[in-house]
Amino acid sequence: MTDLSATTGVTDRPSGTAQQTGTTPDAIQQFLDRQRPETPCLVVDLAQVRNRYRQLRTALPDARICYAVKANPTPEVVGELVGLGASFDVASPGEIDLCLARGAAPESISYGNTIKKRRDIARAHEQGVRLFATDSAADLANIAEVAPGAQVFCRVLVDNEGSRTPFGRKFGCLPETAVELLVRARDLGLDAFGVSFHIGSQQLEPTAWEHGIDAARRVFAGCAEQGLRLRMVNLGGGLPAAYTQSAPPLADYVRRIEESLDRHFGADRPELLVEPGRFVVGDAGVLRSEVVLVTDSCDGESRWVYLDIGRYNGLAETEGEAITYRLRTSRDGDPVGPVVLAGPTCDGDDVLYQRTRYELPRTLRGGDWVDLLSAGAYTASYSSVGFNGFAPLPTHCVDGDQRH
Repeated sequence: MTDLSATTGVTDRPSGTAQQTGTTPDAIQQFLDRQRPETPCLVVDLAQVRNRYRQLRTALPDARICYAVKANPTPEVVGELVGLGASFDVASPGEIDLCLARGAAPESISYGNTIKKRRDIARAHEQGVRLFATDSAADLANIAEVAPGAQVFCRVLVDNEGSRTPFGRKFGCLPETAVELLVRARDLGLDAFGVSFHIGSQQLEPTAWEHGIDAARRVFAGCAEQGLRLRMVNLGGGLPAAYTQSAPPLADYVRRIEESLDRHFGADRPELLVEPGRFVVGDAGVLRSEVVLVTDSCDGESRWVYLDIGRYNGLAETEGEAITYRLRTSRDGDPVGPVVLAGPTCDGDDVLYQRTRYELPRTLRGGDWVDLLSAGAYTASYSSVGFNGFAPLPTHCVDGDQRH
């Protein structure tokens, strides 16, 4: 086994090569070395989660930080964030129950999914949740009927360019429609609170928030013309983790956001809400996998490396090769060559990387391990319940700073 600080040749560029840099966090490495857990598994360092939350709190001191629970719903992660005073962006009754069970106050929860059943809205309201997202007349009517007096914010559709995993047109409405919905919300007895947008997950362009802030300003102005004063702008998520493509530092994103807010709102700054997920937990996790087989391709030009982790038990974000993880292996330092990486299931789509060029040690064999770095977000939470009989991805938590 070689030092994990070694480089396993790989930059994610348009030509399709990926460069590995960085090391496995010490606490995670110690756990893997000592416990040798069954693979595949995800290991999360809670100290890294706390550090990331605190970084964001320092960078955006006036914003309400609602952790996007869907990124990693491990109870220990949620509990750590409750202890830090975080709020929570939830998508379902299950996530509400999780947050409440870990000690979150109902008023700290934002029901941010615009697609929800009437009975789920009612249940959330009965549990004390008072903040709801919407983007349609049908959903708004349900909120008004079963969550009377609740706060609502309307999600607008914005450009997701620069995002590795854009949302397409599933969520949000036009700014003009948002004005109509928020005025209607007021007339229905709801508290029309503000506007939200999301510029796509793993957003690599710091200027991307300009689209949403400009749209929010237009909604604010349209509502003001109807005698309705909005108070909040939800900046959504999108802040990145460290994959093979380099991302700008947090300071660059914050600077661009602040400049845009100044430009569009001036001294009349609204309340701010942000919904980070990947930024908080992504770099805190390492996914340990085992090599099942290494075979030559039928054309003899490359090797296929089959891992015991694939698209159905944790690596859904490799679809379209959108997210390209940095890798470490138990044979780092040996001569490398190109590979195709694939998962273990009997499904032809369970191939991780063919276009992105990864080069791994030529000595790699079945039984060796491969670590996927910065895998703390959207891995275990995307794992299937047992496709092909493969178990869901388990998560282990460690704490790199027991002094907190």
